[in-house]
Amino acid sequence: MPPAIGLTQRVSDLPDRGERRDALDQRWAALLEAAGLVPVPVPNALADPVAFVVAAGVQLLVLTGGNDLAALPGATDTAPERDRTEARLLDHAAATGLPVLGVCRGMQMLVHHLGGRLERVDGHVAVDHAVTVTPGTAWPLAPGRTVNSFHGWGVRPDGLGPDLVALAHAPDGTVEAVGHRSLPQVGIMWHPERPHSHPADLELVRSLLDRTPTRP
Repeated sequence: MPPAIGLTQRVSDLPDRGERRDALDQRWAALLEAAGLVPVPVPNALADPVAFVVAAGVQLLVLTGGNDLAALPGATDTAPERDRTEARLLDHAAATGLPVLGVCRGMQMLVHHLGGRLERVDGHVAVDHAVTVTPGTAWPLAPGRTVNSFHGWGVRPDGLGPDLVALAHAPDGTVEAVGHRSLPQVGIMWHPERPHSHPADLELVRSLLDRTPTRP
């Protein structure tokens, strides 16, 4: 059976219809299917999201992009139910060793959940830029590549908290990728499902599935 990849979803509020909808970029399904992986969207309204991912046999959790964290000052596109779902899943992942890949907002969630500090950043919305990979980083991140950028919140090196290390930086010094010091958890600020994807992104997924390397 191909590995099942759990994908958290953004929340879209439609007041004219009286609905709050979960949504996922269709490119995620295409990307994972082409790699022989099974995408499993995780709903945000579940009473027990941990039971859901366990029953679905999820072998890697991807925290996808979209929405702001409700805890951030001045944030507007918030989804508290998503924050709760992802926080519970991160606690489960930490307790069981379930691998995690945080993408854009997903990396922000990982940083915030582990006690880091996020801040507003400029010049990172709908632009492309180079990244500098930290020398000695063992996770496959493709040094010298260009990445897409779609975020208004980021993290400085001194805002990571004790459990994360910087794996890559943007030209302005903000952190573009993080790794957990002891768990198979990696965060990236770019979107593998959008333009400027790179074979290294799927290699990173496979490395996390294998829970290697043991150090960031």
